[in-house]
Amino acid sequence: MDYKIIISVVAIIFSFIAYGMYVKDILQKKTVPHSFTFFIWGLTSVITWGLQVYGGAGLGAWVTLIAAIILIFIFFLSLKYGEKNITQLDIFFLLVALGALFLWIFAKQPILSVILLVAIDAIGYGPTIRKAWKKPREESLLTWEITASRNILSVFALQSFNVLTYLSPVVCACMNICLSMIVIIRRKKLNN
Repeated sequence: MDYKIIISVVAIIFSFIAYGMYVKDILQKKTVPHSFTFFIWGLTSVITWGLQVYGGAGLGAWVTLIAAIILIFIFFLSLKYGEKNITQLDIFFLLVALGALFLWIFAKQPILSVILLVAIDAIGYGPTIRKAWKKPREESLLTWEITASRNILSVFALQSFNVLTYLSPVVCACMNICLSMIVIIRRKKLNN
């Protein structure tokens, strides 16, 4: 069996474990997702999946597709169970992301498109990072740690290694590590 198949399956399992815990925590009202973040992530993940397929990602693109479906599901959950304190900064992040998405529509080059999408995805972290800074206990730390691992694994599952296929998982892994560190630091700080 090709090792890339095994890595893809493990990465997909990581997605179900990480987001399964997140959904469980949402339903138990331990985690409060930010709808703007999950809206942005769901949208960009679907488009990124298309670009990965175009770039020849093969099985590695399945990891992105599964994540996109789950992120869209969490977006709908967040409408009911999510953060209700929407700040001007959150609105700014959403408008910048949507503005960049508008630019993406006119970007006719796949590499420019993936760079814009990754930037939009990174902007999507803004509302969750802001919320995690103030309320770090409302984020599932283990979800973000597993998701970072999943993104790293998905890079090794790619059939073709180019900017179209690897940029998104690499940046998302870095962003999830940063989000995890913010949650850890803020929890320690607020416990003192």
